[in-house]
Amino acid sequence: MNLQELLTVNTGLAWLILAALLAIAELLAPGIFLVFIAAGAAITGIVTLLVPGFDLVFEVFLFAAASAAAVALGRGWYRSNPVPSADPLLNDRVARLVGQVVTVVEPITAGQGRVKVGDGEWPANGPDTPAGAHVRITGARDGSLDVEPA
Repeated sequence: MNLQELLTVNTGLAWLILAALLAIAELLAPGIFLVFIAAGAAITGIVTLLVPGFDLVFEVFLFAAASAAAVALGRGWYRSNPVPSADPLLNDRVARLVGQVVTVVEPITAGQGRVKVGDGEWPANGPDTPAGAHVRITGARDGSLDVEPA
């Protein structure tokens, strides 16, 4: 085996070892992302072993392209197969507020005012309502809550 073949085999093995390390890292700290980068490294390692003689620059571009393709495929799969959640509104604070009855703290005049939500205040849009009145949150837009009389 000449030096070029030895370097090619070692480069291919290095990519496969990187893929294994990334897969192990994904198992230790799951984030559902390193697995796709590991797939890109594995593809690069396999191609490098099957077709020897690539420059390192080409291998890096192959790795980037394979990783991007793996991320795109994974993202598409996760979109079409959503993971069910016990609390689907966990990260959508405004959606969790819809339906709550809150108190107007600054009168809503000309369609704008402020309401007390929990221990904070939010800008509110809705019909003219005096301070102290109760309103129901119906939605939100542009950082303001849409309200209607309760």
